[in-house]
Amino acid sequence: MMEYAIEVQNLTKKFGQFTAVDGISFSISKGCIFGFLGPNGSGKSTTIRMLCGVLTPSAGTGKVLGFDMIKQPEKIKTNIGYMSQRFSLYEDLTVEENLDFYAGIYGLKPRDIKERKKELIAMANLTGKEKRLAGQLSGGWKQRLALGCALIHKPRLLILDEPTAGVDPVSRRIFWNIIHRLSKQGISVLVTTHYMDEAQSCDMIGFIFNGKLMALDSPDRLMKERHAYTLEDVFIQYVEQQTGTKIMASFQDMKFLKEGEQEDEC
Repeated sequence: MMEYAIEVQNLTKKFGQFTAVDGISFSISKGCIFGFLGPNGSGKSTTIRMLCGVLTPSAGTGKVLGFDMIKQPEKIKTNIGYMSQRFSLYEDLTVEENLDFYAGIYGLKPRDIKERKKELIAMANLTGKEKRLAGQLSGGWKQRLALGCALIHKPRLLILDEPTAGVDPVSRRIFWNIIHRLSKQGISVLVTTHYMDEAQSCDMIGFIFNGKLMALDSPDRLMKERHAYTLEDVFIQYVEQQTGTKIMASFQDMKFLKEGEQEDEC
């Protein structure tokens, strides 16, 4: 029997008359990297907040690491690792102090803290930077530190909300190498990203638009089904299909931009 890190059925969230998430269903198996894709405002963040036990669903059911999303939100919070695109650690604390702080929140024993800090600092390639203030780190270093803080309590599930937004290509590659290593160790990952090269390396993809889950499959099967060369082409096809508008149409209607067009080559 397959073991799931996340199972949701008809998950729905309404804010007044507005439906942010509309009856979505999906499962993430243990050790899977699940890419959760969709334009801004499509319902990704609302879904994540429900999965993290921060928002109560308006309807539907779900389990995260076997814990009921409605009845056991506190159990979920203490057993997952979460990281957002915005650096959420303490910039006036050092690398080591940030790790100590999060270890304390999760009630780790001093012996475990010392051992895990050493391993996480090495994993993030932050050796030698232990005493540096977090606010003095570059974007890539900050994100690796944030990942270390999310991992210090040994979560079985990582939820990463656009973790590499604004990070340079080298740091992005290093970050994703770490994610794939964690997956091989049995840690499940749900990640949102607007970088289609990152999404293409996921095991499964879920595409959400206007609160509805439009597609759920592996990147290769989605591209084959849509006769597309890249996942970005698939993404654009779904947006155009749902909006009934070609991506370029809005630009072609801007007559003022065409005025004085020249054929000069750069």
